[in-house]
Amino acid sequence: MTNAARYIRPILLCVALGASSSMLQGCIPLLIGGAAATTGLVAVDRRSVAQQTDDKTIELKIGGELRNAFGDSIRPTITVYDGVVLLTGDTIGNDVKAKAGEIARKTKGVKSVSDQITVTKEAASAGVVGNDIWITSKVMATLATTKDIPSRTITVTTDRGIVYLMGLVTQSEGDMAAATTAQIGGVKRVDKLFQIITPAEANRLDTANRLMGGRLGDSAQPAAPVTTPGAGAAPAQGGVQVMPIQ
Repeated sequence: MTNAARYIRPILLCVALGASSSMLQGCIPLLIGGAAATTGLVAVDRRSVAQQTDDKTIELKIGGELRNAFGDSIRPTITVYDGVVLLTGDTIGNDVKAKAGEIARKTKGVKSVSDQITVTKEAASAGVVGNDIWITSKVMATLATTKDIPSRTITVTTDRGIVYLMGLVTQSEGDMAAATTAQIGGVKRVDKLFQIITPAEANRLDTANRLMGGRLGDSAQPAAPVTTPGAGAAPAQGGVQVMPIQ
């Protein structure tokens, strides 16, 4: 069996069990090591365990409020990374989309919101959803097997063929992850919502992670994102930077 096959098989198992795009994120510890797979959180993420828990709480809160407010008129997917919220999915009206973004922005702990919900007359078909899950699995497996990309700290969300990448990364890590993703079959566009940190800060977080046995303690909080002005610099706090597909 090839190394790539060893990485892809656990993710394909998740797909076979009917995992959604967000559920696939829970499979990534299988790619990194057996110890991480038992924690319930991505233990080698650059976020602290406390921040991961806060992000999951925000996801659940926003999801619950959107269901209560709009019922079946919206099919949202909520992804949160270090307080930055990505809204994807679809809805039947612009007013619902706007109100959904407003609900997300008012949620405690939210730093910013990228509202990428699609306004459409009908929800995405099962075929479209299944294709998105497959693309997510391919992106995650590819990033995990590509040198110098910190896949453990990158969250992948796919909606209608558009891949959204989130995480605490350096400029070069983010650029490499986006360029690699753009080469994967079926990917229509790559949107980067990275929070850019310096190489020194990335090294500090990774070192703290290793010293604590793969778990970032509450004291090892990520620093505020740092961006470098000029062409190609990724926007701070979840702003979208689009990588066009050639």
